[in-house]
Amino acid sequence: MIRLFTLCLLLAAAVGTVQAADSAKAARLANTVFLDEFGVKNLRLQTVEVEEQVFEETVFALGRIEVLPGRKAVVSSRISGRAVQVKARPDHTVKAGDPLIVVESRQAGDPPPQIILTAPMDGLVVELDIAAGGPVSPDKALLAVVDLSTAYAIARVPVHLASLVKPGQAVRVTSSGWPGETWETKIEHLGALADPVSGTLEVACHLNNQEVWLRPGMPVEFSLITGKRTDVMAVPRIAVQGEGADRFIYVSHDSIPNAFVRVPVVVGAVNDRFVEITQGLLPGDKVVTTGAYSLAFAGKGSVSLKEALDAAHGHEHNEDGSDVGKDQKTAGHAEGDGHDHRPSGGAKLSGLTLFSLIGNGVLLVLLVIASLRGSQKAGDKPEAPVNRPTTGGADHA
Repeated sequence: MIRLFTLCLLLAAAVGTVQAADSAKAARLANTVFLDEFGVKNLRLQTVEVEEQVFEETVFALGRIEVLPGRKAVVSSRISGRAVQVKARPDHTVKAGDPLIVVESRQAGDPPPQIILTAPMDGLVVELDIAAGGPVSPDKALLAVVDLSTAYAIARVPVHLASLVKPGQAVRVTSSGWPGETWETKIEHLGALADPVSGTLEVACHLNNQEVWLRPGMPVEFSLITGKRTDVMAVPRIAVQGEGADRFIYVSHDSIPNAFVRVPVVVGAVNDRFVEITQGLLPGDKVVTTGAYSLAFAGKGSVSLKEALDAAHGHEHNEDGSDVGKDQKTAGHAEGDGHDHRPSGGAKLSGLTLFSLIGNGVLLVLLVIASLRGSQKAGDKPEAPVNRPTTGGADHA
C-alpha cells in the first residue's frame, strides 16, 4: 500500500513538472516577436553576447567647458591713436606673430608713426572690440586670443560624495553636442572651497581638444570612476527597456532565427555605459541593443509563429507551434482534393500536453485502485470472539 502511494506521488510530481514546462514554453512563445529579414533590417537591430565583466562604479555630475587658465591673452596698444587697419576676424584661427591691428600714433610725423599689434599666441580671436578708424588707448582691450587646444572641464559633485573623488582618478566626459564621442582623462584637481549654498565641490580636468570640438560654455557630463567589481553580469544601457519594477530585455531566440524573446530582468547598479543585471539573464544570451526600443512596439512581429517554426525546424507546425502529426497529414490529404487541410490551430496536442493528460489518467487509476484495496482490507478483518459468561449451575451438574 505504501509503495502504491509513493508511486502516485512520484507520478504526480512528474506530471506537475511537465505541465510547468509546457506552461513556460507557451509563455515564452507568447512573449516572442517574430520578424523576417526585412523587419530586422528596417529596425536596425543589433545584438551583443552577455558575459560577466568588470563593472565600474561611477559618480555622475553635470559640468561645463571653460577656457584653461593662462590660455587667454588680451591685445591692447601701448600708445594712443586710431586703428587704421583691422586684420583680425572674430572666431578665426591665428598663429603667434600674425598681424592683427595697425595703429597710427597721434604723435606728429609725416607720415605719422604706426605700430602693428600681433597675435601673442596660437588660438581663436574672441572679444574683438575695435573697427577701422576707431580710437585706441593704452587702457582699452582691443581683442583677445584663446587657446582651446586643451579644454578645461569643470563639474560640481555633492559634498557627501567628496570622499569618493580624488585627483588622478579616471573620468569620462561626454557632450550632447557630440553624440557618441567620449573624452577619457583624469581628475586634475578638486576645488579648495566648497559652495555652502549648493553643497557641492568643484572637480576639474583637462581634455584634449585639438579639433576644437568643445567650446567654452558647452554643457558636459562627468562619469567619475570610483571603483570596480569583477564577475558582474551587465548589458549596455540601451538594451534595458521599461521603467521602475517593469524592466525587460529582448533576447535572440536560441533556435528560431529573427525571433526575439521579451525577458523580464532585475537591475542593479547603473553607470554611464552599462546596467548590472542581477536576475533574468545567463552568460551567452544575445541581447538586443540598437533597436530594442523600436522592438518593444513591434507587436507580434511580421511573421507568424507557424511560419517562424517552419523555417527554423524544416518541417510543418500548427498555428500554436506544435508539430503536425502523421494523422493530421493523412486526414488533410484524405479530404479529396489532394491538398493539405490541417486544422488552423489547437487541434494537434503537443507532446508535453499529451504526456500530461496520460499521466493524469494513470494517476487517477492508481488512486482508485489504492482506494479499493484499502476498502477490501478493511472488510476482510476477522470478527473478534464473543466472551459469554458461564453459569454456576452447569458446573455443579
